[in-house]
Amino acid sequence: MSKRAVITGITGQDGSYLAELLLEQGYEVVGVTRRLSAPNSWRIEHLLDRIELRPADLLDQLSLIRLVDDVRPHELYNLAAMSFVPASWDQPLLTGEYNAQGVTRVMEAIRQVDTSIRVYQASSSEMFGKVRETPQSEATPFYPRSPYGVSKVFAHYITVNYRESYDLFAVSGILFNHESPRRGLEFVTRKVTHGVARIKAGLADTLSLGNLDARRDWGFAGDYVRAMWLMLQRDEADDYVIATGKSHSVRELVEVAFAHAGLDWREHVRTDPALLRPAEVDHLIGNPAKAERELGWRPSVDFEGLVRMMVDADLERPSGS
Repeated sequence: MSKRAVITGITGQDGSYLAELLLEQGYEVVGVTRRLSAPNSWRIEHLLDRIELRPADLLDQLSLIRLVDDVRPHELYNLAAMSFVPASWDQPLLTGEYNAQGVTRVMEAIRQVDTSIRVYQASSSEMFGKVRETPQSEATPFYPRSPYGVSKVFAHYITVNYRESYDLFAVSGILFNHESPRRGLEFVTRKVTHGVARIKAGLADTLSLGNLDARRDWGFAGDYVRAMWLMLQRDEADDYVIATGKSHSVRELVEVAFAHAGLDWREHVRTDPALLRPAEVDHLIGNPAKAERELGWRPSVDFEGLVRMMVDADLERPSGS
């Protein structure tokens, strides 16, 4: 009998890669979509004949209960969120509704309908924020520095709470930055690779960026969704840091991306103070030792390979898209 999985946020970067992985594993995949005025399914267009899409919304408890009751999945992956950190200052209340209370609604739906459903919650390295230790592990205290980070801490602990209170198989993956050619243009990695492609095509001459010294632990999204799946195959529910264990600066990202396209970044990159965050998170680097030890997980794509993959994909896209 094939397993059934529900993925909220299936139209996002991670959702699309996870759907591909689960289909390869023989799952029936049901994706959850919100009713939007403009469709946003470009990342999963190639999968639409192999998956089922159902409407539900993290702001609507009844829609989630109905979804879980109708589908009765074996696994539920909650990847839906307000995921762009800078926007969380513009919309802090909505960020909290989706990223914090939205997770409570998901857990509550599972508690009410079927407590045997295994659930994955997408936690974030942004929870560490103003880091207390380097590298960050599952035991590192949280100190979030944005409404997004704060909302994810709530979601993380409500997941732990439902696991301990109701014996749910509920896990959180504390994922560090993970990128791909499917990343949205608002994220710095894709902003850089898309900017390189536009400059190479003669459509632009400059690229404006914020803090070039900010450092992140960047991995490939396709690797990270494999870790999500592995967490739900364990005998015991637990939380894991998923990271490469290596950090790079935005400046290094720029250097690799421009060099791959045969360009000198110093001729094109401008720093813009308006693009700095109100409270910067300077240095995130994860310690994936527990995931390596217990899940047997290791990333397959390194930093340079990831950046080159993204530049190549943007160079192949129709100019400016």
